[in-house]
Amino acid sequence: MKIHPQVDRGIPPESPNFGGGALKCKCTQSPVVVEISGQTAHNHVCGCTKCWKPKGAIFSQIAVTARSNVKVTENADKLSIVDPSAAIQRHACRDCGTHMVGRIENTGHPFHGLDFVHTELSSQTGWAAPTFAAFVSSIIESGVEPSRMDEIRGRLRELSLEPYDCLSPPLMDLIAAHVAKQNA
Repeated sequence: MKIHPQVDRGIPPESPNFGGGALKCKCTQSPVVVEISGQTAHNHVCGCTKCWKPKGAIFSQIAVTARSNVKVTENADKLSIVDPSAAIQRHACRDCGTHMVGRIENTGHPFHGLDFVHTELSSQTGWAAPTFAAFVSSIIESGVEPSRMDEIRGRLRELSLEPYDCLSPPLMDLIAAHVAKQNA
């Protein structure tokens, strides 16, 4: 059962005091390079249909970091926004299609100030380990047979990636607290 190449053989270990690294798109010549300073957080596999998935994967792998930790250092001119109407502005390489950075521009959004990144695009090891699976049912929308869902959820649990049909409970709590604060 293939979930994502980064987790299929087990979760890679996280390194304490990890200092960050470079993410590169899939272009063999003139790749887009994004430097991430520091460790990422809330790493997870995601079944939504908006996130970029490597070939053959049924889930993407996404982590977040502060916007201030993200810097495009090479070939920024190759980046374009995939869907300007989406809450997360996914900046992808126009040549190979790899999503490099997802940014929320809406200052009222609970995750404003965080950028979404694909640490699997880095040759460095030690990034934050994925800890859950989000939007699991959404893989049906991308063509997975509904009859496979019990097997897929079982495999996620074997990998210690608790499956949710939203985000993890701590992230959902953050969203609810943000909304409550705005409505107070």
